[in-house]
Amino acid sequence: MRVLLTGHQGYLGTVMAPVLTAAGHEVVGLDAGLFADCVLGPPPADPSGHRVDLRDVTADHVAGVDAVIHLAALSNDPLGSLAPELTYDINHHASVRLARLARDAGVRRFLYASTCSVYGAAGGDDLVAEDAPLRPVTPYAESKVRVEDDLHALADGDFSPVFMRNATAFGYSPRLRADIVLNNLVGHALLSGEVLVLSDGTPWRPLVHAADIARAFTAALTAPREAVHDRAFNIGSETNNVTVAEIAEQVAEAVSGAKVVITGENGADPRSYRVDFSRFRAAIPGFDCEWTVKQGALELADAYRKHGLTQEDFERRFTRLAVLRAASDAGAVDDTLRWRR
Repeated sequence: MRVLLTGHQGYLGTVMAPVLTAAGHEVVGLDAGLFADCVLGPPPADPSGHRVDLRDVTADHVAGVDAVIHLAALSNDPLGSLAPELTYDINHHASVRLARLARDAGVRRFLYASTCSVYGAAGGDDLVAEDAPLRPVTPYAESKVRVEDDLHALADGDFSPVFMRNATAFGYSPRLRADIVLNNLVGHALLSGEVLVLSDGTPWRPLVHAADIARAFTAALTAPREAVHDRAFNIGSETNNVTVAEIAEQVAEAVSGAKVVITGENGADPRSYRVDFSRFRAAIPGFDCEWTVKQGALELADAYRKHGLTQEDFERRFTRLAVLRAASDAGAVDDTLRWRR
């Protein structure tokens, strides 16, 4: 298939593109390039593609495409809270516009990167399945819910949207993010000797390795239509439903000498949920996630050491909010986060 991969120069896209290529697909990238230089280690070999803001996509960008994998977004909660209007403009409105253009161009399958954060304040001890009430608590998660609703309305006999609700990603990517929980805790442990937890450590988090997300999307791309059409799927593994305190303990085991410090200074976090991932396994026989949290912590620690992660890189180059603030302060982007010409 000829696949348009949005966000191909992001944390997940950089891992996913070679997986899709290895499966025999032709990958065409589409990315604004805001995080293209956030590289740890050897620069990745990107597929050919378009450098364009998601809000500026035209029909030409989806012409001749068989499927779209849509990863591009403003992708964390602090950024969404800082600029909610941009989060909705990019994550919601531009995503739905892309889907309409794709449908009108004859694209048959549209894989949308949603999030388990849509369950937000689920609470309780039961595993959350796809038909559970959606209780987003941040603009980022709310934007994902809105896109799912609007894509559902676009679904028809020819156009199949699929909603891939990823658990919180972890693991090494050549374009690193240090502002997601496991990646952050491992980096802090290596650089300071402390696994620093600012909450009370009790919230539940479902985690999934970036490589397992790439495998899941690749499987969904060619799955029978009746198995995936207009359906939501949680992407991850029940094994990786863990509390933040348990994540911290796994990091301490992976980084010799590191000590867990739970300050609780940020108070209770309303985002707490354990997730049921069985629907995707039922739809895609033989699929299961391969990476555990502990394996991911060891992989990250090795990569950080090998590639010489520094404190400045950790705080500035690999934290999305810091990268965008630096670009804004330097006058490289305007107040809508578009590149200045």
